[in-house]
Amino acid sequence: MKQEKGAAPTSGPTGGDDHSTLGAYVTGGAEFTRDTNYIEDRITREGTPGPNGERGWPVESGRYRLIAARACPWANRTVIVRRLLGLEDAISLGQPGPTHDARSWTFDLDPGGVDPVLGIERIQTAYFRRFPNYPRGITVPVIVDVASGEVVTNNFPQITLDFSTEWTQFHRAGAPRLYPVELRAEIDAVNKRVFTEVNNGVYRCGFAGSQEAYDAAFARLWTALDWLEERLSGQRYLVGDTITEADVRLFTTLARFDAVYHGHFKCNRQKLSEMPALWGYARDLFQTPGFGDTIDFVQIKQHYYLVHEDINPTGIVPQGPELSGWLDAHDRESLGGRPFGIGTPPGPVRPDEKVTPGHGAGSASESAF
Repeated sequence: MKQEKGAAPTSGPTGGDDHSTLGAYVTGGAEFTRDTNYIEDRITREGTPGPNGERGWPVESGRYRLIAARACPWANRTVIVRRLLGLEDAISLGQPGPTHDARSWTFDLDPGGVDPVLGIERIQTAYFRRFPNYPRGITVPVIVDVASGEVVTNNFPQITLDFSTEWTQFHRAGAPRLYPVELRAEIDAVNKRVFTEVNNGVYRCGFAGSQEAYDAAFARLWTALDWLEERLSGQRYLVGDTITEADVRLFTTLARFDAVYHGHFKCNRQKLSEMPALWGYARDLFQTPGFGDTIDFVQIKQHYYLVHEDINPTGIVPQGPELSGWLDAHDRESLGGRPFGIGTPPGPVRPDEKVTPGHGAGSASESAF
């Protein structure tokens, strides 16, 4: 996630002590358009370039640090996949706090406000070390080369695919097949629609600059959610009978739906909890190790309601919604399927990566994780 188009400057120092979160996320009269131009470098098994000539960096345990804010749905994907595949020993994790200032995400939750591995206060520094005065948004997730302190890639859709396909020598025993060759065409097709209509669709509603733009975005979003409701009424997972990359990508939006998108982004035809199949599916994943144990509802709400000051100028963070329903029985097992196929669930969350007590769906969930 980044400071979106129209936000306060992120491409260079703003001068002095200007650390305001103020940014304009809405362009009057216009439909929201996401900037999808990322640093497309790849981390590959042999460091070979990507198929389109993208620079290649070699897979190497301990060389890279993943920076992924808990609040961000795009970053959340990388944390889930890293955990499901057991890449914690190979790729370290740094997590900025839930808000960013006018320049970039900051490590305000770490001792002294400094990332303990990279030694920097804000992720912008890693971008500028490689690209002085980097001209685009300072985004998370991002992978940083620890030795040089330079950004490697922030191409979030490719990061998780490479975790599955290029880092196999460091996968844990029993790691699931999140991007199996025989299902890739269908996974890619589902992912494309989910991204354009749902993952990005909620932002298209929230950042709409006119009634017409909002109405069109709202209709597109709910057409897609109705399609997903129907699809998931007859099958446990989006593609095949196990968890795949497609489920990870949808889950991070669903986890934020009632907490922020329903109210803050005006995606309010229904709550997720009022759509039986999608709500059961989301609870099924939430209660699966590797998913719900990465969700920090407090940081999620703080991010959206505090950073988007043009949408929520009072900065009030709502108390609701009630979250205990995430722990209710989902009965999705009746549809068949095995979450990890012939594999196994990941082990307990590392102590230094656990969600803060009280920030999840309830004490029962947190103790279980």
